[in-house]
Amino acid sequence: MKIRKLNTKDIVTAMELVWQVFSEFESPEYREEGGAEFKAFIEPSYITDKMAMGELHLWGAFDGTKIIGVIAVRPPLHISLLFVDKAYHRKGIARKLFETVINNKIIIGEHVSITVFSSPYAVEIYRRMGFVSTGTEQAINGLRFTPMRCKL
Repeated sequence: MKIRKLNTKDIVTAMELVWQVFSEFESPEYREEGGAEFKAFIEPSYITDKMAMGELHLWGAFDGTKIIGVIAVRPPLHISLLFVDKAYHRKGIARKLFETVINNKIIIGEHVSITVFSSPYAVEIYRRMGFVSTGTEQAINGLRFTPMRCKL
């Protein structure tokens, strides 16, 4: 497995993976409104625009040439996406993607913690990576999440 920063030519394939995993593991937890909101967020042109403006940084995990995991981080230091192909679950890929981000001194800068709005499905996964809840579950635009933080 190799991890590298994603470029614009990777985005369509990466967002297809994100949508596939979201549809199987996340969408059952959301109302239709939440699914539509998420689908709009991962629209490749939107992601590419955010990358071009420096408002979103993405890395991918690869098995050969196949993208098997994606992490996206937005300023100041917030995980916006973390998805791994079902066939690769429980193999440490999410953790390796997370470690890639926190070991990137340019992205981390002077920050002492990283945040995420975890879906109900992923709360325990983030806990195993050292995150703690900073509030109770919330819902905005049909998307349910628990705010979490990890000290670096």
